[in-house]
Amino acid sequence: MHSPAEADACVQELRAALAAHGIALPSLGLDLPALASRPARPLITLGACNLLTAQALAAALRRGAA
Repeated sequence: MHSPAEADACVQELRAALAAHGIALPSLGLDLPALASRPARPLITLGACNLLTAQALAAALRRGAA
């Protein structure tokens, strides 16, 4: 099982990796109800993004897979 601290570190790592590609997901963060459950089962919320952000994310993933 992963700890809330590990999940938070993962969110920060993902935010930095996305930023390196010029991508920001404003609602990226920890899912608070999942953290409040017992036992805590941290989930990461990627959230909503606009079309341009989704296209940039898809392009970055395609480049990374090449």
